Formats: sequence, C-alpha cells, structure tokens
Amino acid sequence: MNAGEAPIAEVRTTLDALFDVVLSPVASAQRPALDAIRIVDNLFAIGRSEAPFTDYPAERITRLSRRHARIFTEHGAVYVADLGSKNGTTVNGIAVRTTPARVRAGDEVCFGGELCYRVGIEPRARIVATASAAPAPGLLLVPQRDDLGLQPIDVKAFPFLVSKADEIFSRYKKRYPHQVNYISRRHAHIFLKGGELYVEDLGSTNGTFVGGKRLDESAQPLADGDVVAFGGDHFVYRVTLQQPPEVEPTVTQLSLTPAIDEAADTDKTTFVAAAHSFLDIFCVDPGLQREDEVNEAAQAAPAHAKRDATGGGANGAHGTSGTHGAHGRNGTGGTGGAAKGRPQRWRLVAAELSEAFAGGERTVVRRAAWWGGAGAAVLIALALTLYMRGSSERELKNLLASGEYSSAVAAANSYLTHHPADSQIKALASEALLKAKVPGWLNALQTAQFDQADTRLAEMKSLSTNNADAAALVGELQWVGDLERFVVGRGGVDAPIRMYADESVIRSLLQRWDDDAKNHQRALDRIASYVPMFSEPYAQALSHLRKLESDDSVYLAAIDRLNATIRTELARDKPDALPPAFDDYAQRYPRLAGLDRLRDDLRQYANVLNAALGRQLTPLLALLKTVHFSTPPFQAQFQQLAASRLPSADVIQRHDAVSAAWLRGDGPQALAGLQAMPAGPWSDVLAAEQAHKKALLDQFADLQKTRGGKGYDERLLSFYASLDASADAWFVEAIRKDVAALHDKALARAQDLLQRAQSLWKQYRANGSIGGTQRLEAGISAGFRSEARLLSDAQAAAQQGMRIYTQLKADHPADFDRLLADIEAEADLQRRSLTELRMVLDPGLLKAKLALIGGEESEARQSP
Repeated sequence: MNAGEAPIAEVRTTLDALFDVVLSPVASAQRPALDAIRIVDNLFAIGRSEAPFTDYPAERITRLSRRHARIFTEHGAVYVADLGSKNGTTVNGIAVRTTPARVRAGDEVCFGGELCYRVGIEPRARIVATASAAPAPGLLLVPQRDDLGLQPIDVKAFPFLVSKADEIFSRYKKRYPHQVNYISRRHAHIFLKGGELYVEDLGSTNGTFVGGKRLDESAQPLADGDVVAFGGDHFVYRVTLQQPPEVEPTVTQLSLTPAIDEAADTDKTTFVAAAHSFLDIFCVDPGLQREDEVNEAAQAAPAHAKRDATGGGANGAHGTSGTHGAHGRNGTGGTGGAAKGRPQRWRLVAAELSEAFAGGERTVVRRAAWWGGAGAAVLIALALTLYMRGSSERELKNLLASGEYSSAVAAANSYLTHHPADSQIKALASEALLKAKVPGWLNALQTAQFDQADTRLAEMKSLSTNNADAAALVGELQWVGDLERFVVGRGGVDAPIRMYADESVIRSLLQRWDDDAKNHQRALDRIASYVPMFSEPYAQALSHLRKLESDDSVYLAAIDRLNATIRTELARDKPDALPPAFDDYAQRYPRLAGLDRLRDDLRQYANVLNAALGRQLTPLLALLKTVHFSTPPFQAQFQQLAASRLPSADVIQRHDAVSAAWLRGDGPQALAGLQAMPAGPWSDVLAAEQAHKKALLDQFADLQKTRGGKGYDERLLSFYASLDASADAWFVEAIRKDVAALHDKALARAQDLLQRAQSLWKQYRANGSIGGTQRLEAGISAGFRSEARLLSDAQAAAQQGMRIYTQLKADHPADFDRLLADIEAEADLQRRSLTELRMVLDPGLLKAKLALIGGEESEARQSP
C-alpha cells in the first residue's frame, strides 16, 4: 500500500456511513480555546472572510489568508488543500503544498501557524443525514451569444470543474484560440453545499463573473436566471436550475418547461454525467497559470454579462472575437487587435471593388480598369506598410536576441513616436527597457543607494513616455523601491513600529498593493520573466508585504484603539485614566515605539488642564509659554481646550504687558492694564489679581509711610511673607535690606507660620476632611465652611512660612516640606473633586465652594 492511501477496510467503513468532520481548537496559554467547528458538507472553506473565522478576534486571524485552504471529503476520505496561502497550512507539522493532504482522526491541522485544530470524525446525526440525502438540483448552462456556436452544458453531477483542458471548452480551441486560453486549467468549479449550488473562482487569471460582477475569494450561490461568465465575455451562460421532483412528474408538468427541453436538445447539448474530483480541483500549480493569456477586457465586468444581467440581449456585432484588448506578446485576441485588423482592410477594398462592378454592364469595363489600377496601388501600399511594420518588429527582436537592449529601447521609442497604438511593439519595447535598466536599478536598491535607484527609475519613466505598458511596469518597480526604502530605513521588518511616523507609510504601501493585487502580481511576474535576477528581490518584497499586512492588522489596529481611548478620556477630563492604559499597551505590544512621547504629552496636558480647571491663571500662563505637544491626539485635544477653556491670545498678550510693568515696579501701569482687560471667561480671576496687586501696592505704600514706627517690623515681615519671589521680585528687592536687618526675627516668623499651619492641619484631619456628601450639598453647610476654612488657612500659613525660608535662603526642618506637600495635595484633591461636579452643581455654588477652599486659583495670597 502506498504512503497516504487508506486501507480498504477504512474506505469501506466511511463509504457505508455518513460522518461529520469536527475541528477541535488546540488551546495553549498564549492561544485561548475557540469553539469547535463541525463540518457537515463535502467542502468547507478556510479563510479570513469565511464563517466562522469572520467572528474570531482580529488578532487570531492575522496570519490567515482570505482564500487560505479547503477541507473536503471524497470517497470516504478527508483531505485538506492549501490554496497558495501566505503563511501556509500544515498537517502534523508537515506543510501542505501543491497537492491535497489526507487527514485522519487525531491529526493536528494548522492554518497560518496560529489556528490549530485536532481532527475528529463522528457519525452524522440521523436528521442531518436525511437532509443531506436529498437529491441535488440539475444545472443547465445556456450560452448567451447565438453567433458563436457554443453548446449548452447540462451538468448532472458535482463538483463540476471549468477548465480549458476539458473537452467541454477545448473543443472550441481551433475556432477561438485566444478565448479558450482566457480560461485557466483550474478556472472555477460549481459544487453542491447544503442542497444548493455554488460557484467559486479558483484564482483564475481572468476571473469568473456572476451578474457582471467578478467573484472574490468566496464562493457564491447560483440562482435560477443568473448570468455566469468565465474569463471574459465569450463563454457567457444563463443559469437554469432543474429542481428534482418529489414525485414522478405528470405529462402536464413536463409540458410546462418547453424552454428547458428546447435548450437541452440532445443534438446540441454537452452532457456532464460524471463528477470531477476535488483532488484535481484543488491541486495548485502556479506554473500552469502562466499559460493563460491575459484578457485585459475581463479585468472589468464582461460587457455581455452586464447587459444580460440587466435584461439586454447578445450583441452580434462582435463577430467571433468578443471584446479583447492588446495582450503584449501573447497576441491581441480575436479580431480586435492590430494583427487581426489587417484582413478587415482587405475586406474594405473588396467591398469597394464589388460596388464598382455593380453599376451595369455598360460601365463595367471602364470601372474595372480604373479600380484595377487603384486596387493595385492600395495593395502595394498595404504590402509596403506591413513589410515596414514587420521590419521594425524583426529589428527589435534581433536587438533583444543579441543583448543590445539600449539600442532596442531607442529603436522602439522612435517607432512608437509615429505608431503609438502598436501593442506588439510596446510589449517588445517594455521588455527591452526592463532588461536594459532593471539590473542597475536592482544594484542600487540592494546596496541601499535609494537616491540613485530613484534616479534610475526616473530615467526609465522618461524612456516610457510613449509606452503606457512600460510605464505601468516601472510603476510596479517604484512600489518595490518604496517598500525596500521604508523597511531598510526603519531597521528591518521586525523593527519597532514608530507611532505617528510609520502608520501612514505602511497604509500607503498596502493601499497601493491592494487596489489591484492580482494585476500587480502579474506585472511583477512579468518583470521577473524578463529579468530573472529580479525574482529574489521580488520574493523579498512579497515577504515584506506579508509582514506589513500583519503589522497593519495587529499594531496599527492597536494604535487606532489607543488613540480612541486617549480621545475619550481627555474629552471626559480624565487624564489620570491613561497611564494604566499606556502600561498595558507597552506590555501587550512590545514593538510599539512612541509611548514615552505620549507619556510626556500627557504630563504637560494634565498640568495645563489642572491649572485651567483650578482657575490658576498665573501658573497656567507660564505653562502655555513652554508647553509643546508632539503627538497628534494631544495636539488635537489641546487645540479644542485652547478654543473653549483657555485664555484667548489677546488676554495672554495683555497679561504679559501687565506682568512686565509689575516686574519693573510700575504698579499703576499694571493695574491700568488689568482694568482694561476685555470681559470674558477669565474676568473673575483677572479681577482677583487686580485686587491682590492693589492690596500689595497699598501695603507697600503704608510701609514706606510708617517706616521705623511702632509695629513696623511685624508689618514688614507679614508683607514679605505674602510676596512671590518671582512674580513680586521688584517688591522683594525693594525691602531686602530691611528684611536682612530682621533676619532672625523673620526666621522666627516663618517658624510660627508653619507651626500654625501644622495645628490647623491636625484639626482638619481630626474632623475627618471634606467628604463627597459635603461636596454634593445643594448649599454651603456650616460643616463644609468650617473644614474649608481650616484647609485654606493651613495652606496659606504653610506657603507663607516656606516662602520666607526660601527668600532668606535659610535652612529649615524637612518636616515642614512634608507638611506643605500634604496640605497642598489635599487642597488639590478637593479642588479637582469639586471641579468634576461642574455638571451637577450650580456654577455660582461651585465657584463659592472653590473660593472657600482657596489656593492658587484665587490669585490672592492671604495675609496672616
């Protein structure tokens, strides 16, 4: 018994009983278990766009191709076939390649190296077995063009393989050689699933169409009346389904289907009574695909299929050719190209001669003489034209054969300048151009000299100005070059994904490929056939493409989700929710680079937001002068924040002038500037700052008047403690000498302030702090007012005491630093908690409660 064959007993057992194939997922710590898959049909599709895989999490199917594999049963045995997938299919760790592999119960089948299943074979339930035993419908394919002499196809057994090697289509090879060659050896198949007929394209060169629409990677059910086309608009058929009767039909019933009976005339119908084998259908041989001619007209929906799908009829004007465009060296197809167009010119001449001789016997001799001379001249001109054209083609072929590619390019371009529509010369010109220039371009690309590679591409583009065929191939090389430049520039395909730098490039490269992947691959195959040394870089480019597709589905999708999370949390004023999210993404996506930039932007944004929510104008304006966001989500959110909740540019500019006047000691000018500020959302804060500055001016003036008098030392130290070293620098400098004289007394004052702050803080903590219930009160209770005053006074005393130590540059106990930090943390917490209730509390009440808690938002430092 040969390897892979089943014992006769095993075959007989499975033939005698219906069974289901059950795929049980193989779980691991890294791959949580999925639901089992029960297969009840003879054919089951594995692919990213097939059920149930469409319901799987995106990260589980990233390595699964859209058209990945098929599992089928035949003669009681189970097989798996890989359909040329990107990441492969294995049975017990052995790759499935060009031919289907037999699988048995207990085998492990893996798709893309990620989705792994244990194969089980179970007897089929009686109710399912009964349903599956229902007779299959018959299929009649009726040609839609009466002028081609095609026969209807009556299919009685399934699956049915559409193949140019099959007698059903190969019989037309002599009459329509190009049209038959538009059909692939394994073009499409029609099979039975769940009692219905489906058609699936098998990755054919020129496609399968239903109702004028080209099939994608999934099978499509056939309905009665559908129009199906194979490879173009030549082999186009209307579908007639012949449902089997539940009982023997009566004579009346038979007479009700005359159209079917007429179409199925036994003398004019091809009968398919035997089923094809799935083993043949799903054998993959990419080399055979190269035998196919490319039908450029079939890249869009076939003309006849579209017309028939909308109720139109066949168009007899096409003759025997269909609508086929130029096909390079493979010919032009039918009578549509230049080579087939020459006999039509002879027909025109013959028609003119016929018309001339139709005028009657009396003029026949005169016309014959005239037309004879004219005809001879036309014949000579045509012969000369054809010879010259053939001479150019022969010259090009000779130059290519001798390796004189540059000369061939020059000769072809010279000819195409005067004959731009000659498709055969274009194809030869493309071949010459690629053979002449691609080796140098490849050398520059492989040595990472990308600017030089671009220069060579630009030269190729200039040489293909009159040749759209060559220009398209050069465009494919541009894509390969851009892909290689990007991969090398970021350090290889496994390098980190640089957030907000790599996404647009990856998506652009993938979009350029996905817009027409099949045609791109055909073009690159063609380049490799001209320049064999291109094969290895081509394979490497496809490998890079698969890696970028994986990165797109995993990492770029993760970045999109993270951006959405950032937008959501910032819109809710919840920046504190983002650090855990960043940490989670860092752990789950180790190749994600740029999270540090997000963290830095988050820190800056949180500072700005807290200053804005806390109405801390001076710190906010200082932050706005230095803040810089480097990531798009924070840039966008900051723009929204600036437009709705931050001071306007005019207010910022005016406030800068006020601060400058204040720093140089021009108090009246500063107050005038604040007085002239336009009304707006920050008017209350500006008014508080104006009051504070006026109070400082008044205190300073009073000090000057009472200098040396009773109580001057106490008032001086109190004033000094209320000053900000940076904002009130002029006043600090103005009284520095007097304060220095009271150095020891000032330190004692600072210590008294901090001890008072400590006492107030202990009392605040002993009372239990301000709770959520108090913050939510519809008014201001005595308890809230008392606690808020304790917290506010403790913070003011601690800040003033520490300010004196700082201004005197004097040492102080570390406990004072901790005390101030604790008080300020509690004040910030209470302010944030109140601000988050802005949608619940009345605006006036919220403002009043914030004012009672005090802090920097009031812009007014209290005097002890």
